[in-house]
Amino acid sequence: MSKRDYYEVLGVSRDTSESDIKKAYRRLAMKYHPDRNPEDADAEQKFKEASEAAEILMDSEKRSAYDQFGHAAVDGSAGAGGFGGAGGNFGSIFEDVFGDIFGGAGGGGRRAGPNRGADLRYVLTLDLEQAVKGCNPKIKVPTMVECMECLGSGAKKGTSPIDCVQCGGMGQVTARQGIFSIQQTCPRCRGQGKVISDPCTQCGGQGRTQEQKTLAVKVPRGVDTGDRIRLAGQGEAGSRGGPSGDLYVQIEVRDHAIFERHGEHLYCDVPISFIDAALGGELEVPTLDGRVNLKIPAETQTSKQFRLRGKGVDVTQVRGGGVGDLYCRIVVETPVNLSGKQKELLQEFAEESGEHQRPRQSSWLDGVKRFIDSLTD
Repeated sequence: MSKRDYYEVLGVSRDTSESDIKKAYRRLAMKYHPDRNPEDADAEQKFKEASEAAEILMDSEKRSAYDQFGHAAVDGSAGAGGFGGAGGNFGSIFEDVFGDIFGGAGGGGRRAGPNRGADLRYVLTLDLEQAVKGCNPKIKVPTMVECMECLGSGAKKGTSPIDCVQCGGMGQVTARQGIFSIQQTCPRCRGQGKVISDPCTQCGGQGRTQEQKTLAVKVPRGVDTGDRIRLAGQGEAGSRGGPSGDLYVQIEVRDHAIFERHGEHLYCDVPISFIDAALGGELEVPTLDGRVNLKIPAETQTSKQFRLRGKGVDVTQVRGGGVGDLYCRIVVETPVNLSGKQKELLQEFAEESGEHQRPRQSSWLDGVKRFIDSLTD
């Protein structure tokens, strides 16, 4: 026997929105649900028909295929079995629409199982040297751990939790509302299906106690602010025998008095006198591995940057890419607290200096003149 058009079954047009299709199905499901029409084969058949239509039309891909090719495109997608049976999906589509009201189309509640413990986060603050070279600090983390007295059961040593008499160990109870059966969390055992008649004296029946754990953290070379290290199973203990969560160690690196870090590279300012900048020379500069000599050429200008290869951060362990560099930025320092004699000498120097000896200033003044001239044109 040929199937009816799905839109006709639900009483909607082909351009109806998904929300209106859901409303139409809800109306028909309430009307023809088998619980409301016991021993009415016709009502059961209409309920199946509406569920099959809703299953197709509430799925955008299946609906598109049905609109193009009709039943032939979706015959393998819609179930053919009875309500809640192994052959179809009518139970699941009913739960999608009525799941906020009913405990499911298939009846029978399910006891709450073991719960995984919560993940924890710990902020570990490091000096730049520790982050660059790696370290193995110990941290203290307050967390919930499995009670050693009852081994997580919550029951006094030598006893065990027993099945809840109100829900029979299922964790859910069934209440009738009109023609429907509504499943609710059992108020006695709170969904666990078990009750503890004689609680553990150590944890008060919780199965967990609070403890401060001391953990060693292996920090690899090259970590930076924002990096995370995962310690599996070091989070909070799970409840009802569930596995522990994880601990995530969040890295924060303190600002350094000398160096700035950008990725794998380090930067530092190197102040020099204007005499060393003019005449050149050699001076010691710091690196994270010790001091090195840096040769300053004559006539070095401020902001000149010198690169020391391989004196940056080794990020191979955390990101790959090898070792970065150290960039030294020259800052020419102007002398202060000059004596009268020094001022005289500098004045003589200024009188002896020509514009060709100050190329940057000359270039800047030329640019200013061109800009002013352009405003008056």
